Amino acid sequence: MDSYDDRGVGGRDGRVAGPDPGAVPTVPDPGAEADPRADPEPSRIPSQSQSQSPVPGTGTGTGGAGPRGDAGSESRSGMAGLSFPYQVAAAVALAVIGLVTCTQLAMVFLHVAPSNTLTKQHGKGVDEWVYPEFEQNWKLFAPNPLQQNVAVHVRAEIAGPDGRRTTPWMNLSGEDGKAIRGNPLPSHVQQNELRRGWDFYLGSHDSQNRANGLRGTLSEQYIRRIVMLRLGEHDYGGTVERIQVRSEVRSVAAPPWSDEKISTKPSYRVLPWWNVTAADLPEGSADPKETDQ
Repeated sequence: MDSYDDRGVGGRDGRVAGPDPGAVPTVPDPGAEADPRADPEPSRIPSQSQSQSPVPGTGTGTGGAGPRGDAGSESRSGMAGLSFPYQVAAAVALAVIGLVTCTQLAMVFLHVAPSNTLTKQHGKGVDEWVYPEFEQNWKLFAPNPLQQNVAVHVRAEIAGPDGRRTTPWMNLSGEDGKAIRGNPLPSHVQQNELRRGWDFYLGSHDSQNRANGLRGTLSEQYIRRIVMLRLGEHDYGGTVERIQVRSEVRSVAAPPWSDEKISTKPSYRVLPWWNVTAADLPEGSADPKETDQ
């Protein structure tokens, strides 16, 4: 019986290569990489159409053109998109706005700040900047309790066909009160014009009715115009030559349940007579001198 090695099949010496009886079989390492020379699976082989498609973000492929939105072709926005002259104009405008804003903040700060070296040296300039447009009224946030009723009265000297005569005192504040009562939406003029005008006058004059600055003249003109507007609503049968204004102040009476004794006797502050000029009349009105003639 021939042995296995004596069969004339296969190898260089006519023997079939069999296992070496003395060799130890090896176990393949599961972590070892696959042989790169091995053929890939058919499902992983890219088709011809896929291999020719361009890679996103590159300029290769059938199209040959890169995506739009390239950094070099993007249009500029904002000030960078303007021409040089417009850029200069915009920069100058922004600089002016910033300078005015900083100046406004500084002036208002100095106006409301306590007295200091800067306000003592430049107080007049600060006041000219602030008044009257940026006047601060802190009573809006912390109003004083109402303890007095203040009414503004006026009387006029009329020149008519029968000579001159003086009208009785007319309560302008009372007329404003009548217009407000029962009105669900009273106007700002009815509520505040006369009251704020009188407060403006008191704050710019001393107890002898002498103006304490430029605001004194302005407040006097304001009161005179308000008075002439109110008198223009009445027909006195002649021309208003002079006017006189006074204030009536009464303390608010104590409530019925209170034992506090408060005098409600009025006190008056009477202003001098003012000659009516053309500047005191409403727009479109004739001069009193011309009307009298």
